[in-house]
Amino acid sequence: MGAMIWSGVRERVEALARADKAREVFGAWDKHGGTGHHFRLADPLSEAGVAAAEAQWGVSLPADYRAFLLEVGAGGAGPFYGLTTLSRTDAGWLWSDPGGGTVHERLRFPCPDVEERVLAQAEHERKEPLESDFEGEAAFDAAYRAWLEEDEKLSDWLLSGAVCLSREGCGYFDWLVVSGPQRGQVWLDERAGDGRFSPFGQVGFADWYLDWVEKTEALVRRGR
Repeated sequence: MGAMIWSGVRERVEALARADKAREVFGAWDKHGGTGHHFRLADPLSEAGVAAAEAQWGVSLPADYRAFLLEVGAGGAGPFYGLTTLSRTDAGWLWSDPGGGTVHERLRFPCPDVEERVLAQAEHERKEPLESDFEGEAAFDAAYRAWLEEDEKLSDWLLSGAVCLSREGCGYFDWLVVSGPQRGQVWLDERAGDGRFSPFGQVGFADWYLDWVEKTEALVRRGR
């Protein structure tokens, strides 16, 4: 999916900032416990920059997202509190982290599907140490610390092959799968509310972002 789908999108987003009802858009201004994006977009990246980021992390970004980075911007204005920004830092190319926790070192590994996630989490929870199974507090504490270390490893594994796109609020995040069979899909992380980390359906980045643009345009024009 090339530049054509993104033609004029940057201008449409920037125009939203000048609308009378711009401040009514969730996440655009500094309220609801977050810092707003103010409908500002980072500058687009160069082909060389995107290619360098892909090479660094061993991924081939989905075509619609890749074209967005080249034609619209590297991040900024977008759904909820805005898009994470891909930029070059002292550590190389990184996605800014709004709290979702993109594990850059695991981007090249396939994103686990829903069934794999459920089974892995259930198995991990089954192994949680119970104090009643240990003769002393020290032995229980050691076993529990070891279990927590495995919990951190599992958390990193669950985030394999995905980039955090946006923070919804209340601990919820939207992600883009960049590796594995689900590559190109946008997923919703609802684990903070005891929900799942699962796909919206067959929704890609372009569908997700353009839906936000269209709905936001409708919101700010309502009542004219």
